[in-house]
Amino acid sequence: VYRVGDEGPLEVAAAVKEYLAALRAELPEGVHLGLWQDSSEIYRQRINLLLRNAALGLTLVLLILGLFLELRLAFWVTMGIPISFLGSFLLIPAMDVSLNMISLFAFIISLGIVVDDAIVVGENIFEHRQRGMPFVPAAIMGARQIAVPVTFAILTNVVAFGPLFFVPGVMGKLFRVIPSVVVAVFLVSLLEALFILPAHLAHQRPPATKGIGAFIHRRQQRFSRLLIRFIDTGYRPLLRLSLRNRYVTICVAAAVLAVTVGYIAGGRIPFSFMPKVDSDIVVAAAELPFGTPVERTLLVQDRLLETARRVLQRHGGDDITRGILARAGSPPQGGMGPFAPGAGLTGGHLTNVQVFMVPSDERPVSAPEFARQWRELAGDIPEVESLVFTSTAGPTAGSSIDIELSHSEPSLLEEAALRLAGMLRSFKGVRDIDKGFAKGKPQLDFTVRPEARSLGLTAAEVGRQVRASFHGVEALRQQRGREELKVMVRLPERDRKSEYQVEELVLRTPRGGEILLPAAVDFKRGRAYTEIRRANGRRVLNVTADIEEESANAGVVLTDLQGEGLPELMRTYPGLSYSLEGERKEQMESLGSLGAGFLMAQIVIFALLAIPFRSYIQPLIIMAAIPFGVVGALIGHVVMGYGLSVISLMGIIALSGVVVNDSLILVHSANLSHRGGLTPFESIAGAGVRRFRPIILTSLTTFFGLAPMIFETSLQARFLIPMAISLGFGILFTTFIVLLIVPSLFLITEDVRRLFGFNEMGADEGGEGPVEPLETQPRG
Repeated sequence: VYRVGDEGPLEVAAAVKEYLAALRAELPEGVHLGLWQDSSEIYRQRINLLLRNAALGLTLVLLILGLFLELRLAFWVTMGIPISFLGSFLLIPAMDVSLNMISLFAFIISLGIVVDDAIVVGENIFEHRQRGMPFVPAAIMGARQIAVPVTFAILTNVVAFGPLFFVPGVMGKLFRVIPSVVVAVFLVSLLEALFILPAHLAHQRPPATKGIGAFIHRRQQRFSRLLIRFIDTGYRPLLRLSLRNRYVTICVAAAVLAVTVGYIAGGRIPFSFMPKVDSDIVVAAAELPFGTPVERTLLVQDRLLETARRVLQRHGGDDITRGILARAGSPPQGGMGPFAPGAGLTGGHLTNVQVFMVPSDERPVSAPEFARQWRELAGDIPEVESLVFTSTAGPTAGSSIDIELSHSEPSLLEEAALRLAGMLRSFKGVRDIDKGFAKGKPQLDFTVRPEARSLGLTAAEVGRQVRASFHGVEALRQQRGREELKVMVRLPERDRKSEYQVEELVLRTPRGGEILLPAAVDFKRGRAYTEIRRANGRRVLNVTADIEEESANAGVVLTDLQGEGLPELMRTYPGLSYSLEGERKEQMESLGSLGAGFLMAQIVIFALLAIPFRSYIQPLIIMAAIPFGVVGALIGHVVMGYGLSVISLMGIIALSGVVVNDSLILVHSANLSHRGGLTPFESIAGAGVRRFRPIILTSLTTFFGLAPMIFETSLQARFLIPMAISLGFGILFTTFIVLLIVPSLFLITEDVRRLFGFNEMGADEGGEGPVEPLETQPRG
């Protein structure tokens, strides 16, 4: 017996394998032990995948920082990553979060974002040093000057991830780990950027003049001069051109936004609740009618085995499989397939075949494609009531299509379920359709005749005597040592072999008389229900099906059914009602929660931004980057060939807090310049040029920190990649919005102020009084 303490799944699996190795040496000849369904292998693959992507992302972030920043500054900015990650371990245990696949993905998400505040602080300190200030005063001044916007930028990040805490259902339990980790990392990074980083930069030595350090410093300075030249000759003229034509700039941006919204509304980007993850196990589970001889079940099993081997031979044979497990009489191992674990469904009418395959990156065919070919070869098998092929793993909320029908009359309910299953078969790409009920075991129904009632026989008494005759009745119990022996009395075996002997059974009446069973009751053949489900006191049946994502979409199928098929069904069967269950129900609950959370997060972000700016207008300018971040996320899905999912939407919601960081810093810098005496035009134009480096740098570090995950080809990461795409491409696209659209909006608000006679930036900025008239041309 192996006692599990604080060990993880890898340690437990290793201990089990070690025990099996020792046990095999003690087994007699001809007895073998095999290991089936080792989930630790999938766990190891996914953990290694995430660790590899984290290492690549960290390397790319280091290279980007080394290009844009002086070597020592880049080093201390980079140190914010391990400091923030290690510091978060002080907070994570209080949130009941462990190290697992989802929490490691959360660290990857924060990998590039966490250095944003350190970049802004460090770059500001570096600028003061370039102006000739000593190290310590430059560190103090640079950190104090940027402390307020950096603090509120981190707070908006925290608020944006907040809605993920309140997602209901299976998804909420799974993905609440992400905001727990990210929020902890962000809070620690804020302390690191405002206190630890300035302390390091205050005691920094001048750059090396010889050796490898000097060589790298010269190359970095060359890149820095090229960047400055690009800013002066490329970005500055473009920015001034867009500011002079600010209304045209905004119209172009609005057109891009409108085209994107139309593209989504037209259904060009498919939506599925959860991305499907390739499994290393493909299962075919068949259910025949109750009472089917086990010999018939084994014939179905042989057909599934034969067709599975034929598909294997197409793609490499034994090279892509670790073995095949065929079982009759019980559900698939681990509850895979149409039968949930613990459902208690057993019997000779059940069979399943499980094909255990090598990891997805070691075989030429994916598990869904293998299942599709297997399904085609198996074809329609006579008498099989349900045949379901399972080829995906990962989080799931049930069947892609699950429609619960309800009616007070069982026969009409079954007719409606059969008709609905036929409707589903008419849709291309809909497979593994289950009508929701089985015939059940054959049985004889007895109805007591009036003549028997007159003799004192009741239905309960008839049932008791029939059961006692064929099943037996307990006569006594005897104790034998530690065991208790139960003695049952029933008819001899020769008298309970056939149905005819039931009809010849003699019943005793309460008055001591006897009567043949056929004379006492009327016989009627029927079937016992294997399962009776009720909702609100009414009988219900669930008609389920799965979707081939390459050729169909569950949302489209359900929309079509709700438009025509289901209303027709309700007209045909008065009293029939339906509800959408399974994945669709989980989807509606999750999307409703995310929508409400997103709206609340935007309100809180607006309130947070209104505090430091003392304005109700400038927070709207800053938040204008949010819808364009959504545009970038959608473009990323199209470019990468991914459909939208609820994971994508989680990334978009989190993106809404991250994209405002750059525009917040930009507008804050413009306000400082304006208070220094510059016109609004020169203020925002100068702020764009001044903040170009940190804005580009924060966007690139975020994108390249997520890039290994975005471009990951492993099928094991498919259900996490959409969130990385939303964050990475959304932030990358928003960079151009912040550098061009936000400055134009800044000046348009000044136009509106002047039109209505308000002081430029003075009416809600604390009453600083009038400023110079707005310029539309550069000074000098």
